[in-house]
Amino acid sequence: MTELNFKGKEFVYNHHLAVPFRPLMPDESKGIGPVALDGNLIIQGDNLHALKALLPLYAGKVDCIFIDPPYNTGNEGWAYNDNVNAPMIKEWLESNPIGIEDGLRHDKWCAMMWPRLRLLHELLSDTGSLWITLDDNEMHRAKQLLDEVFGLDGFVATCIWQKRFSPSNDEKFISTTHDYLLVYAKEKEVWARGLIPRTREQLELYSNPDGDARGDWASDNYVSNKSKNERPNSWFPITRPYDGKEIWPSPTAVWRYSRTQHKKNVAEGRVWWGEAGLNDVPRFKRFLSEVQDGVVPQTLWRHHEVGHNQGAKQFLKKLFPELDDVFQTPKPLELLLRVLQIASSKDALILDSFAGSGTTAHAVLEANRRDGGNRRFILVEMEDYADRLTAERMRRVINGYDFKGTLRTELLRERLIWRTISNAGELAHKVEAIENLHGHEYDRIKKEVKDSELIVTGEKTVAERAEGLGGTFTYCTLGEPVELDRILSGETLPSFDGIGSILFHMATARAFDPSAMRPDDFYLGNTEGQHVWLIYKPDIDWLKTPESALTLSRAKAFAATDPDSRHLVFAPARYVSQKMLAEQNVPVEFVPLPFALYRIDRS
Repeated sequence: MTELNFKGKEFVYNHHLAVPFRPLMPDESKGIGPVALDGNLIIQGDNLHALKALLPLYAGKVDCIFIDPPYNTGNEGWAYNDNVNAPMIKEWLESNPIGIEDGLRHDKWCAMMWPRLRLLHELLSDTGSLWITLDDNEMHRAKQLLDEVFGLDGFVATCIWQKRFSPSNDEKFISTTHDYLLVYAKEKEVWARGLIPRTREQLELYSNPDGDARGDWASDNYVSNKSKNERPNSWFPITRPYDGKEIWPSPTAVWRYSRTQHKKNVAEGRVWWGEAGLNDVPRFKRFLSEVQDGVVPQTLWRHHEVGHNQGAKQFLKKLFPELDDVFQTPKPLELLLRVLQIASSKDALILDSFAGSGTTAHAVLEANRRDGGNRRFILVEMEDYADRLTAERMRRVINGYDFKGTLRTELLRERLIWRTISNAGELAHKVEAIENLHGHEYDRIKKEVKDSELIVTGEKTVAERAEGLGGTFTYCTLGEPVELDRILSGETLPSFDGIGSILFHMATARAFDPSAMRPDDFYLGNTEGQHVWLIYKPDIDWLKTPESALTLSRAKAFAATDPDSRHLVFAPARYVSQKMLAEQNVPVEFVPLPFALYRIDRS
């Protein structure tokens, strides 16, 4: 596989391993509801450190990752801040922010993304997927990075979404009206990909011109482009019922069905010869009730399906009327809802480590409202607006918010193709039905034609509060790094679960389950036939006593809980050798603190 080489790659290749673990520090005053690290989270801090902090609890558990990193246009003023111990990187840190004149800005972007993609891959579940929005500045480089992290088989698709509904006349050459969504899956063959609802255009293909009791149907080809030499058993005459005429496929084609299946199709009334019954070639009737509930997603996403940037910014202005300058490049809510339709089940965990204005979390709550789901979100934002914009958006969306203006709900969007125009009476009846059904819910029903589409919108003037979606979240910052070398000196003494979650993950490469932990017994948990123990208390005097050591009797007690499994014991000291444990058939392995983390890391 061809690899992408960029300046600094050798320094950042394994940098994610050197990033220290930091505890999540909840701030109850900034969240909604009780503190819960297994619920919705908004984390303020460097996303590289935040992703490392999430590993002990969430490794292999995230179902969908959506990220909207800097596009690296040269005008964003983003900074490369990773503290990599290399002279060249140190020099980079002094040349922030990164602008259009920086000849190494693409190398710096790759160096910034590489360790983050490595950690995101670790957090993703085997059935999960990663979605990343970009434009032409870095899309091709991002694909090469992702090919290397996920493997070539991890690539799913490059989706194109129409971010503008009209061209920009300010463009010098050609107006760019789209961005990209790169999609990768950890295990593509088992990726839990969902279907999306059929569009009105797709549903229009189904009708019931012959009054069939089985309901609406669409016609499908009865002819295959295979030749009679390739499929001789499918080249035979069939009889047209209206006049008994014998119909043959052309010499260069055959019927899609065998003689036996054709007879069955006739018996079931599935062969359609047109309204007059005189078509030269029949069609197959496929009923709407028989097809799957949705359709396979396509790679082209249009603005009227998934929203556009202008609409997203207008929404933020309504949500934050007190701010003169809101987030400049928010993603539309509908875009994230489409991603969730495809990539998440009702109980999925969604992660966005470049959270920005918080659209991802908003979409999670909106998706839950629509289908009764229990999806959870984790947002990470390092900028100072994490509290005043990202988290504040969620507070307002959850609780409701003061609003003065017009709330609009789209009730119908109909593409004006020839068929709809020729059946204008039917379309007018459909609009009239919407007015009768929903008229009492809105102050007015607006009907307009835009870009060859009829759009019917319910409008309601609100002068008090918009209704909230409900929900909770915990707001966190990142604590000081957990430095195991300083434990025995007493300079830093993390909690039992704080250090235990890190050690458990490093020893097993699995997420730590706090509910399995028993601090009084020094037990952390188990996975794949191995139990993990930690003899530790956040008490420097206790750590200096014999009570903190692994002894033969304690090793036997640990092993007795499950004699057929291996037992890994972290402890500051031991009074029994590994040789003696082996001689007495005690399946216990000792790992010393404070060097345990580094020993596991090297292995």
